[in-house]
Amino acid sequence: MIILENSQLKVTINMKGAELSSLFDKESQTEYIWDAQAAIWAYHAPNLFPIVGNLKDNTLLVNGKTYHMNRHGFARTSNFRRIESAPDHAHFALRFNDETLQQYPYKFEFQVVYQLKGRSLKVMYKVINLDDKRIYFSIGAHPAFKVPLIATENYEDYTLFFEHPEHLQSSSLSEYGLFNGKTTPIADHGELKLSKTLFDTDALVFKNIKSRSVTLKNHRGNKFVKLDFPHFTSLGVWVKPGANFVCIEPWLGYADSDEDLKDISQKEAIQFVEHGHVFEVDLTISI
Repeated sequence: MIILENSQLKVTINMKGAELSSLFDKESQTEYIWDAQAAIWAYHAPNLFPIVGNLKDNTLLVNGKTYHMNRHGFARTSNFRRIESAPDHAHFALRFNDETLQQYPYKFEFQVVYQLKGRSLKVMYKVINLDDKRIYFSIGAHPAFKVPLIATENYEDYTLFFEHPEHLQSSSLSEYGLFNGKTTPIADHGELKLSKTLFDTDALVFKNIKSRSVTLKNHRGNKFVKLDFPHFTSLGVWVKPGANFVCIEPWLGYADSDEDLKDISQKEAIQFVEHGHVFEVDLTISI
């Protein structure tokens, strides 16, 4: 475990997955991150790489060859190495190895950098191309925030406010977690009121939204979580039905559709980085 701390916040990060596991407000003695109860959902805030969501038949197609990879990719279950750490920042890396090459035939280094400042935590992702060709990937964040934050509050007291007015239509997923080409209207005016039944059929996926920040707030109190994601074009919102958290997930890339399997280079919203180059995106969590 790596701990970052200032006068206001204490942050804990696991070496496995370079995963944020605690964001603790020292002043109010409030934990903001879900506690990863194994019987419900055993993650806190996984980092998604090199895919987001499900592959059709768990199969990745690259230049005519097929590879097997599970939902959301292998980064969230991999052991990262620590490059450096200090009281206010930490830098982690996962480099290609024999195990990753069996699932994903590219030479890369995936880095996660955390920077603590005031009441905010910045998270930066870097994909470094160590191969002799262009590499393709998807990338995303999956932080789970406690709802309610205080035991005396109710889940339904919380609303997700988008930066801009949005006509929120969710791209529907099949029972296998693949897009089926349908959309469902969810809400207007950029406000998503939480309820325990809202996610009964799976995640809500909002593609190509205008907003680059969202705020989770209890309309009966003054606590909030704000996520700024300036480089991400889509947002997933998910809850394990009945659980006391909500995942707010900025994405660059998507699950497959239930159509024919496509080469990685043809996947919707796929990202790439050229030989010798570095791809960087970041997001910031503020409380």
